[in-house]
Amino acid sequence: RVWFSFCVRVKMEALIASYGDSSSDSDSESPAPRPELKNSEESSSALPPPPLSLLNSPNSFGFLDFSPSAQPSRVRNFPHVEGNYAVHVYIPVFIPSAPRKEMALFLNKLASLVPGLHAVDVDVPLEILRKDEHKLEQVALGREFHISLGRTVPIRVHQIDSLVTMLRQKLQIQRRYWIDFSKWEVFVNDDHTRTFVSIEVIAAGLAEITKQIQAVNEVYKLHNLPEFYKDPRPHISVAWASDDISSSLKQAVEEERRSTVGGSLQKCLFTSKFNGIECRIGSKTHKICKFSE
Repeated sequence: RVWFSFCVRVKMEALIASYGDSSSDSDSESPAPRPELKNSEESSSALPPPPLSLLNSPNSFGFLDFSPSAQPSRVRNFPHVEGNYAVHVYIPVFIPSAPRKEMALFLNKLASLVPGLHAVDVDVPLEILRKDEHKLEQVALGREFHISLGRTVPIRVHQIDSLVTMLRQKLQIQRRYWIDFSKWEVFVNDDHTRTFVSIEVIAAGLAEITKQIQAVNEVYKLHNLPEFYKDPRPHISVAWASDDISSSLKQAVEEERRSTVGGSLQKCLFTSKFNGIECRIGSKTHKICKFSE
C-alpha cells in the first residue's frame, strides 16, 4: 500500500505539472501559485486514491515515460520571441486499425536496419518499442498525424484574428474526399537537423490537398509569412532521426518496401477520409472549414 500511495502521488504530481505547463509560445503568463497545506491539513483533507486506470493513462507508456533518450522531434527553425506564436495549418489524420499491424512490421524491420529512429511527437526510440509489437503499433501509429498545408511559422498576437478569419474565408466550404497514403518516403527538414520516415500522398486526394495548400499560401502572403514549398509533396511523418541520414534511410526504406510489397510501387498503405482543416496557434486549435455534400 505504501508503494501504491507513492506511485499515486508521483503520478498526480506529474499530472499537475503537465496541466500547469499549458501556456502558448508566449511566456508572458505564468501559472498561479498553489496554496501550501500544513501536514495536518494535507492528511485530513487527502483525496481518495484515483482509479488504477489513471496510472496507465492514454498518454502514459509505462517505463517509456521517463526515457532518458527521448528528444523532441519538432525543432523550431526560428528563435522564440516574446509575443510570437507558432502557427501550423494542417489536415488531421488517423491511421485505421486494420493496416497498422503491417505498417508496424515495416517500422520494426526499418528500426533494426537504421539505429536512432524515434516515433514522431512522442519521441520514444523505436528500438525500445520493438520489444513489444503491440506497443510499437499503439504508440507509433495509433495517434493523430498531420498533413501540413503551410509552414510552421511565427506570427504576432495582433495577426491571429486576421489569419484565422482569412483562412476560414478561403477554406470555409470543403467537400469530403478520400486520401490514399501510398508510398513510404524519406524527407529532411530545411536545416538538415532531422530526417523523417513518412507516408506520401501521390494519388487520390493529391489534387484537393494541393488546392488547399495554394489557399493557405495566399493567406500567408497577405500576412507577410513565408509560403509553402514550390512543389509540395503532402505526407504524414511517423518516425524521425537526428541529422541528415537520408541516404542510408532511403536505401533501407526502398529495400524493405520492395520486399514487403513484392516490388509493386502502387500499393496503397491505407486510405483516410478528409475530415477537416485545423489551425494550431500556440496552444489553441481553431477549426477552419465546414463541409458541403
